[in-house]
Amino acid sequence: MTTDHITPAGTSVLDDLGLDAEFTAKAKLAIRIRKTIEELGLTQRQVQSRTGLPQPRISQIVRGQLDDVSKTKLEECLRSLGHDITIMIGPRHEGSGELKVLTREAA
Repeated sequence: MTTDHITPAGTSVLDDLGLDAEFTAKAKLAIRIRKTIEELGLTQRQVQSRTGLPQPRISQIVRGQLDDVSKTKLEECLRSLGHDITIMIGPRHEGSGELKVLTREAA
């Protein structure tokens, strides 16, 4: 008998994989960038005009090749595409804190 794994509501499969928090955050930002480009029907050249990022870098982001892209650059890209970025600091607790990227869809 196999046990199916179910990802709880409000979380992502990326969260369940136990990957490095920084990598997971960058991956979620890149996914949102790709979705926004698709939703707006933009070409990579049009994204280049809006964000100032070179087209090859946009191609890397869309394909998930994020090793040479900073989280800050991904956040700037999202802001250029019309997204608000909110950084929230939670209450202090014992041990190391977590890095989370939460997305909220438009109503």
